[in-house]
Amino acid sequence: MAEVRDAEVTIVGGGAIGCAVAYVLAGAGYRDIQVVEQGELAGATSGQAAGLVGQVRATRERCLLAMSSVAMYSRIERETGYPADWRQTGSVRIATRAERVAEFEALAATARSAGLDVEFLSPARLAELCPMLDTAGAMAALWCPTDGYLQPSSLVTAYARAARDRGVTFATHTTVTGLSIARGTVTGIRTGQRAVATDMVINAAGPWAGAVARLAGQDLPVVPVRHEYFVTGAVAGWHGSLPVLRLPDLRLYVRAEGPGILCGGWEPDGLSLDPRQVAIGQELAVSPDWDVLSGFAADFASLAPAVTRAEVRTVFRGFPAFSPDGRFIVGPVPGLRGFVMAAACNAHGVSGSAGLAQHVLESLQPDPSPYVRSLSPQRFLPPTWDWESARDQAVQVYQNYYSLPPRPGARD
Repeated sequence: MAEVRDAEVTIVGGGAIGCAVAYVLAGAGYRDIQVVEQGELAGATSGQAAGLVGQVRATRERCLLAMSSVAMYSRIERETGYPADWRQTGSVRIATRAERVAEFEALAATARSAGLDVEFLSPARLAELCPMLDTAGAMAALWCPTDGYLQPSSLVTAYARAARDRGVTFATHTTVTGLSIARGTVTGIRTGQRAVATDMVINAAGPWAGAVARLAGQDLPVVPVRHEYFVTGAVAGWHGSLPVLRLPDLRLYVRAEGPGILCGGWEPDGLSLDPRQVAIGQELAVSPDWDVLSGFAADFASLAPAVTRAEVRTVFRGFPAFSPDGRFIVGPVPGLRGFVMAAACNAHGVSGSAGLAQHVLESLQPDPSPYVRSLSPQRFLPPTWDWESARDQAVQVYQNYYSLPPRPGARD
């Protein structure tokens, strides 16, 4: 890996967002880009992601973002030669309550308005697609055939290799300790080794993005919230070609991981970190919460009893960053030329990385779309919010991901 150097563009963070932004900007004509990562590429939050890629969203704009991501995942290996281990298995969203059916109908209408192919499955077709489940209690099943999942580390590696082919350099095990600012403009970064010049810093530091923003004298509400899931050993009837499952009435998502089951969910009592206490370079370790994980398994057992007899092979957990309004924080920071945010992905950093990178690129243009403008950090500057409320609201976004009725912005 290269050492940190003078560069036109410096991206802080070598996860899915940072590497996707590097790849997209290099493809758009930016010729002098470096990525600076405090550990290994995909070594933090991105590497802990479940890899689900769903396109059915509550707003047309978010559908389109997810669709653009799927389009890239479907072509990246063909175009670059680097695999993202993308499996387009389709996904099924299952309702077991009458109140949920109306939400599914609204989601389907939104998806179709964006040009996304979805359909409601008959009971027989649901049973055919999901033979490993007891689907007798399903009141509705919404099918999206172009959804799927990928391996996050493979995706980040593909982005990085393809970006390197376009001239991007990567400085890993390099911690940004300061920013140089002159007359309201970013002029460089400082690391433990040296100070270098740069014209633009793109903050894609995940749960550390708030700490990086503080180096620029900016308070932005980037709140790390715990998220975890488990993977079992082999279970009869499970294989990698099965559809991804979303079970909002159980607050769960499930997919096959080889012959095993990957099962995670949205905790009703979210656990967050105080953003003001998160330091750059700090390891955000979290122990498995077996009460929560066993609750996920017990709830999923109502559809797949075999999960309770399966051995848990591994547990993944991390602190993805959330915002108080459940929307990404993307674009230049007003009043500080050369400082750009690509943060608060609300647990969609891997799945939406390709589309979000396009949004970052668009935010740098003279006339971004109204939607991209709505993601600007300007909405939090100057601060009219307080940290305690911001943290509470971000946790509420996490907790209410599958709530009824939908909360504004809960799925961005």
